[in-house]
Amino acid sequence: MPAAHPPQTEPLPPDVLQDAAATFGLLSATVRLHIMWLLASGERDVGTLATETGQTVATTSQHLSKLKLAGLVRSRREGKRQIYLVDDPHVLDIVHLTVQHHTDLRAPSRRRRSRSA
Repeated sequence: MPAAHPPQTEPLPPDVLQDAAATFGLLSATVRLHIMWLLASGERDVGTLATETGQTVATTSQHLSKLKLAGLVRSRREGKRQIYLVDDPHVLDIVHLTVQHHTDLRAPSRRRRSRSA
């Protein structure tokens, strides 16, 4: 399958590479990736995210703080609840493409083809 975008031939500035690596670093934590995946389908409060990820509220809050500091999510107050939502739709593209890629790799039809090749 061809790449979605042609490869860039111009060198990247070091600060762009560093920022991109930092984003991948944040998403390398399974829980943070899961949080981003869940927030892709709609905003949620910390308690809901904690339940859906199987983490404590405290742990989920720590992960959300890192994502918020990086500008990937933002929050708003709704009564006593803190509601989180995605603040960088480009990162959702990365998350969706990566998850879809790994889902496709695990598809039974793909495994059969790779064994017979």
